Order: sequence, then C-alpha cells, then structure tokens
Amino acid sequence: MTQGLESVTTAILGLAMDAASLRQQAIAANIANANTAGYVPQGVNFEAQLEDARRGLRTEGRIDPFAIAGVKVQMQALQGISGQAGPIQLDTEVAALAQNTMQYQVLAKGLNKHFAILESAFSDGKR
Repeated sequence: MTQGLESVTTAILGLAMDAASLRQQAIAANIANANTAGYVPQGVNFEAQLEDARRGLRTEGRIDPFAIAGVKVQMQALQGISGQAGPIQLDTEVAALAQNTMQYQVLAKGLNKHFAILESAFSDGKR
C-alpha cells in the first residue's frame, strides 16, 4: 500500500511540475510575441487531462495509477469562443507568470517534503 501511495504521489507531483514548467514556457512565448501579427497564444491545459484521475478518486476513493500514466502534458494553441485567437493581454500574462512561478515553488517544496518523509522512514528503519 505504501509503495503504491508513494509512486502515485511522486507521479502526480512530477506531472504537475512538468505542467508548470511547460506553462512557464508558454506564458514566456506569449509575452515575447505579444506584438507579433498572426501569433496564436499558447497554453497548457493540464487540469482537464487529470479528469480521469479525479473521477476515479470520486467514485472509487483512490487514484488509478494507469489514469496518471496516460496524462501527457502538452502545449496547445488557445482560441477564443469564436475560434479566433484573441489579443495577448500583457498584464494578464505577467500575472499568470507570477502565479505559475509560485505554484511551481510550492510543488517543489511539496516534492522535497515527500522525499524527506520517505528518507526519514527509511533511515529510522535502519536504527
């Protein structure tokens, strides 16, 4: 049970960090190309891809490792309601950049804490 929990926790935190890193790249590209004619803004929709894992958590009370393995973090073009790319709002992009940076730092701290707990469990068993 612990091995399964450890691997699911590590996998989810790793995927979330990958998504935050890719989101940072997408936001940076949007900011860099804010005045470029014809540029289509980029984004990462990681949360929607986790819906299968969330559904399993709601119905079965646990997260299915296979649902996590199927999640592929990718950049995608963002289009508005009309199907056309809207203009890039620099203030919104900078705010998203700051939010994403904080989320990444929290994820890194969470993963660090997770590994510290595992290390403590392993080292206490060797006494």
